[in-house]
Amino acid sequence: MAFDIEMIKKVYENMPARVDKAREIVGRPLTLTEKILYNHLWDGNPTKAFGRGIDYVDFAPDRVACQDATAQMALLQFMHAGKSKVAVPTTVHCDHLIQAKIDAATDLARAKTQSNEVFDFLSSVSNKYGIGFWKPGAGIIHQVVLENYAFPGGMMIGTDSHTVNAGGLGMVAIGVGGADAVDVMSGMAWELKFPKLIGVKLTGKLSGWTAPKDVILKVAGILTVKGGTGAIVEYFGEGATAMSCTGKGTICNMGAEIGATTSTFGYDDSMSRYLRSTNRAEVADAADKIASYLTGDPEVYADPHTYFDQVIEINLSELEPHLNGPFTPDLATPISKMKEEAIKNNWPLQIQVGLIGSCTNSSYEDISRAASLARQVADKNLKTKAEFTITPGSEVVRSTIERDGFIETFNKINATVFANACGPCIGMWDREGAEKEERNTIVHSFNRNFSKRADGNPNTLAFVGSPELVTALAIAGDLGFNPLTDKLINEDGEEVMLDEPTGDELPAKGFYAEDPGFQAPAQDGSGVQVVVNPASDRLQLLAPFDPWDGKDITGAKLLIKAFGKCTTDHISMAGPWLRFRGHLDNISNNMLIGAVNAYNQKTNSVKNQLTGQYDAVPAVARAYKAAGVPSIVVGDHNYGEGSSREHAAMEPRFLGVKAVLVKSFARIHETNLKKQGLLGLTFANETDYDKIQEDDTINFLDLTEFAPGKPLTLEFVHANGTKDIILANHTYNEGQIGWFIAGSALNLIAAGKV
Repeated sequence: MAFDIEMIKKVYENMPARVDKAREIVGRPLTLTEKILYNHLWDGNPTKAFGRGIDYVDFAPDRVACQDATAQMALLQFMHAGKSKVAVPTTVHCDHLIQAKIDAATDLARAKTQSNEVFDFLSSVSNKYGIGFWKPGAGIIHQVVLENYAFPGGMMIGTDSHTVNAGGLGMVAIGVGGADAVDVMSGMAWELKFPKLIGVKLTGKLSGWTAPKDVILKVAGILTVKGGTGAIVEYFGEGATAMSCTGKGTICNMGAEIGATTSTFGYDDSMSRYLRSTNRAEVADAADKIASYLTGDPEVYADPHTYFDQVIEINLSELEPHLNGPFTPDLATPISKMKEEAIKNNWPLQIQVGLIGSCTNSSYEDISRAASLARQVADKNLKTKAEFTITPGSEVVRSTIERDGFIETFNKINATVFANACGPCIGMWDREGAEKEERNTIVHSFNRNFSKRADGNPNTLAFVGSPELVTALAIAGDLGFNPLTDKLINEDGEEVMLDEPTGDELPAKGFYAEDPGFQAPAQDGSGVQVVVNPASDRLQLLAPFDPWDGKDITGAKLLIKAFGKCTTDHISMAGPWLRFRGHLDNISNNMLIGAVNAYNQKTNSVKNQLTGQYDAVPAVARAYKAAGVPSIVVGDHNYGEGSSREHAAMEPRFLGVKAVLVKSFARIHETNLKKQGLLGLTFANETDYDKIQEDDTINFLDLTEFAPGKPLTLEFVHANGTKDIILANHTYNEGQIGWFIAGSALNLIAAGKV
């Protein structure tokens, strides 16, 4: 039985008339993306055509999803908003706070003990406000959403950047910060700049060693980590329709790594099969009735260059398996070139660990194809040379692969099956020996491979590949191994080749789980009490941020000038810090500790201008705040790349940072800064970054004239008395300026002014 079936039917009931009207107004055929967006306008029926990359538009998403690490702050904010119940279907998923160390049962039991306070809080808040709650061990948010909530033509937002995974079922699903989620949960419109459109035409058909993962690895190599910023990527063509639904999900999932707002595919038979296999025949039947509205118009796909802002074409029949990395998910290398690249760059060829699973690649199809290779270890008398781990995406997948014998197959090659949780993918991996910081190579089927991301070791080189390629490389233990051409030496000294991976798209016996792990909320939550211990170091009720005083910011000090890549992992690390995600004061002690100081090339070492001494970034920020001195942060390109975590915006706001001035922003982070009442600014002239000196004092000269489209003027006063005047651009509209004036968007909600 499908969740929220009446809501889905209502979306489908409205869609034909609204799409037809939009087509009439726009005056041309429509892409799938445009159909979904125009069907979800806050005002209902379309009345005007919107400019891509120009117009801010209010939307009405169908649902919200939150994972436990971000849900804490989102729900604390929602409590502050003063509402009695969420306005749209909402779910919370406990997947981030389970550390991978020994095995699924042991790790899950330890997490339930260590994070019991947080789980109880999330459970009680969910129960009170009408939110569906998925217990620890139920699975990773994005896999659970795909199995239960995603539907073709829908729109959802989620407090995790990989919410985009639901595009595999034809949704426009977008990662946001918690403040955006609170808007929608409170019954308000959700604002987004109308996106540009990138079309990816897939011809041919995948076969052999090539997997859906290789499509997005190839696209990442083409577009880079910021090439999709401000755009939605729409996949189409014969290669798309020939692909499994979960394969589509993998491609959409990693769209976050190219900065895309989201990615999506048109409705087809693979989606229908998946919906029916996951007990949602009602949704499939309803989608079938309006199928032509759940994909792009034929004219669009026949002449994509006319309708998309950019078009990429990939022939799947010629696509080679790829490995991307290290340290960035867009460094794409075909497997045939990897040995050459590894030797040239002095990457360690010996693979220490191979890891498969995560929200990106933990479908039944993924696991079954990997298991087909694991079986060959015994059949061909091989021995797995690297450690090997599996992270199932949900209890449904785990139970099903156990029933079908895959876990037994993995056990025979001494693999470790971790809990149904994020684990190593987000740094929740207690890897033995990582503290030694030895240079080593790992391969995984996750989505990100930033420095320190998996195990906290800056010298771990992580390469991203498909589950089947990762499995083959773990068997070989050699980064330079190409399973398409290379042979292995078995235990008898014989040369053998691995057969191509095989697997089923869906389980022949259907999916199975004795207890999927879902807790429905109370029908009436008014009597449910939510208690937060004032002495807790895990949870802290929020106090509102102060509104703007209406004056120019003057006498501000430079907190840090970040050098090079500065992702949300650098701004607010995950891993062991996840335990403080519900406590703003404590989590702020990790603010920018991973960012490289441009002046000394060190991390977590910046000059305190009040003392002349160097100290940790949070300590210096707290010193400025205590002295009543405002501060600003300066950064490079694509600042805030990566996760949707709004802590990366809330921490600077909490510690007295007034503005973040960079060469360019990642979309979600820029929005998060705005929501929290910070100034997110970009250099009008990027070379001005080089003019900023370590001892600078900054004065805003015309903040009192803050207006849409009008650059701000900043004066940087250097220690020797000289000055540089720098123009800073911004993308604030009238409503967003209102957030700044009020101190945050949440302050306006709590005051009932929006």
